[in-house]
Amino acid sequence: MEAIRRAVTRDHLAGLAHAGLGGGRRLVGASRLRGGSKKGVYRLTLDDDSTAIVYIWDDAENYWPTAQAAPAGNHADPFSPASGIELFEAAHRKLDGLGIRTPRIHLADRSGSHYPADVAVVEDVPGENLEALLRQDPRGAGTTMERLAEALGAMQGHEGPRFGKVVLIDGGGTSEGSSCAQVVLGRALDDLSEAASRDTRIAGSRDHLESALRALAAAVRPRSRHGLIHGELGPDHVLVDRAGHPVLIDIEGLMFFDIEWEHVFLRLRFGEHYPPLDRSDLDEQRLAFYALAMRLSLVAGPLRLLDGDFPDRDFMTGIAEHNLREALALLTGGRAGQPKADTPGPTGR
Repeated sequence: MEAIRRAVTRDHLAGLAHAGLGGGRRLVGASRLRGGSKKGVYRLTLDDDSTAIVYIWDDAENYWPTAQAAPAGNHADPFSPASGIELFEAAHRKLDGLGIRTPRIHLADRSGSHYPADVAVVEDVPGENLEALLRQDPRGAGTTMERLAEALGAMQGHEGPRFGKVVLIDGGGTSEGSSCAQVVLGRALDDLSEAASRDTRIAGSRDHLESALRALAAAVRPRSRHGLIHGELGPDHVLVDRAGHPVLIDIEGLMFFDIEWEHVFLRLRFGEHYPPLDRSDLDEQRLAFYALAMRLSLVAGPLRLLDGDFPDRDFMTGIAEHNLREALALLTGGRAGQPKADTPGPTGR
C-alpha cells in the first residue's frame, strides 16, 4: 500500500518555524520545492522576507514504491535508500569537520513535538544552483568549479577504515560485501534483471550485458583505500552562495567508497564542464565497470519510481530511456555521456 500524500500547509509548519528560527517573526508562506523523491523540501517565508528550508523525512513525502524499496534502516548495505535524519546529521557533521560548505542547521528534531515526522530546518542559500550557473554563465562559474574541485579533493583524500555509509563506519560498523566492486556488481545484476523485466531491448541484450558486467568486474584489482564521496553529486546538488562558494545538498548518501564511483557520476552530469573536477590517479578499469553499472542503475531506478505516483513522469521516463540507450552503446563500444551533460536521475537505493 502506498503512503497517503499529505498537503503540508503553512499552519502545519508554523510551530516548527518558531522552534527553529525563533520568535519575533511570523511564518507567512510555505511551498514545496520541486525534485525531491525521498523527502519533502519546503521553503519557509517569514514576514520580514527572510527564508529557510525544511526537510521532512516521512513516508507521505517518499515517492518510491514501498513494495519495492529496500529497507531504509539497513545501513550495512552501501546502496540502501539514502534517506533519514540520522544519515543527514552524520553526513553534515563529517562535511562540516572537513570544512565543506553545506546549509547550516537551525534545528534537527526527531521528537515529533513540532511536526509528526523527523524534520530539519536549515539555511536557505540564496541564488541559483551550479547547474543553472553553468548554463547561464559558464565562464563566470569558473571560480565555483575550482572551489568545488578543492572540496572534492578534501573529501576524496579523507579515507575511511572501511567502505560504507558514514553513519555506519563512524559508528564502528562494517558494510556487507567484500569490496566496493563486489557490491556494485551485485547491485548491477539486480538492476539488469529488473530493467530486463520492464523493457524488451534490455531483455534482448541481457546475456551480453551480464557478461560485460562480469568481465569488467573481474578486471578490477583489489584495493583497501576508500575516499569520502557524495554519491549523486550533479550540479543540481550544488548551490552557490553569494561569495561563489559551492554548497553541497542532498548529502544523506555520503559514504566511504571507491572515488571512481563518484567520478563516473560527475562525468555523466557535468559533461563538458567536468575537466576541472578530473583527477589523474583514477583507475580506468573501475571507471569502465562503474560506467556500465551506473547506466543500468539509471534505467532501473526511474522505472521503479514510475511504479508509484511520482508527479514528473515524463522527466523520469526520459531519464530511463536516455540511460537505456547509453547502456546499450557502452555494450557495443560506444562512448556514453559525451560531451553533453546528462539529466539527473535517482538510483532508488
